[in-house]
Amino acid sequence: MILFNLRCSKEHQFEAWFKDGATFEKQSKAGEVACPVCGDCNIVKAPMAPRIASARNSTSEEAKQKKFSELRQMMVKVREEVEKNCDYVGSEFAEEARKIHYDEAESRNIYGETTDDDARALEEEGVAFARIPWVSRTDS
Repeated sequence: MILFNLRCSKEHQFEAWFKDGATFEKQSKAGEVACPVCGDCNIVKAPMAPRIASARNSTSEEAKQKKFSELRQMMVKVREEVEKNCDYVGSEFAEEARKIHYDEAESRNIYGETTDDDARALEEEGVAFARIPWVSRTDS
């Protein structure tokens, strides 16, 4: 197993474990590695310093991995709740959110995808929405 420091195109940095370097390359190329902050799949390796194993570092790393695993499980539960309680509108999210905001469509909970530009426009119009990290169903 190898731990890589990774960075998305929006400059969020995070760590992830892989079987080996080839596994990272394969999963990254297939779009299976996503930023836990914004969901971006345009991921590259960030510069990293070598780690020297010690009893103290080992415990610290184990604690970090446990916390990350717990956080990921919470985010999986968030995804499940959103999918269970909201209508998926796909790439029409911004348009549907506007319709609901301006009472042109039934008021309901929705989720989907939107561009950064559309999200900024929604904010400027005062349309209430939230962006959440969307974790994959698989633990890659």
